[in-house]
Amino acid sequence: MSDPIPLSALQHYLFCPRQCALIHVERQWAENRLTAEGRILHEAADVPAEVSRREVRIAHGMPIASAALGVAGIADVVELRRAGRNWQPYPVEYKRGRPKAHRADEVQLCAQAICLEEMFHTSVPEGALFYGQTRRRTIVAFDDSLRTLTRTVCEETRSMIEAERTPAPVWEKRRCAACSLIDLCRPKMLDRPRQVHDWLARQITAEEEV
Repeated sequence: MSDPIPLSALQHYLFCPRQCALIHVERQWAENRLTAEGRILHEAADVPAEVSRREVRIAHGMPIASAALGVAGIADVVELRRAGRNWQPYPVEYKRGRPKAHRADEVQLCAQAICLEEMFHTSVPEGALFYGQTRRRTIVAFDDSLRTLTRTVCEETRSMIEAERTPAPVWEKRRCAACSLIDLCRPKMLDRPRQVHDWLARQITAEEEV
């Protein structure tokens, strides 16, 4: 069986497949203010430790893995909640900013839940995303739709990484401007050949229709 891919690669892939490849295939990295804020937030949450309370045990920086998904990584926080004689895992992922329109954060959290289900031999129906800007938790239910999306993203991410293929850039102003790898990626410059090709195709089509 091939080596597991990092849990973080799933979030990177859904945000931008090219970003994911630059990080996990080409091993490139650059930091900006946004990634620095996120790193500091994760470092605070990922310090290995366990806090015991009567009804909840809180584990920070827990190593987790799933053979079914072929992923491995570190869970920011796993709350182990007492359920009779057993403990129910409840993953909590820390993110900077606020809830997003896309589902990248949810997929990463769902993958953590599937890891915990294999490790604890129990179901994990929900978890939470804690956003640094809002200072609130967003509850995430791990329904069939999200689980299916998570498995699909795992397969696509693994295929891209194992193929060692870096997708061509696609310039999207808002997304690209927020990416710390923009200078390494150069999406605006490298996306131009595709734009020229599309323009030429439109011109040829217009001439054929005359």
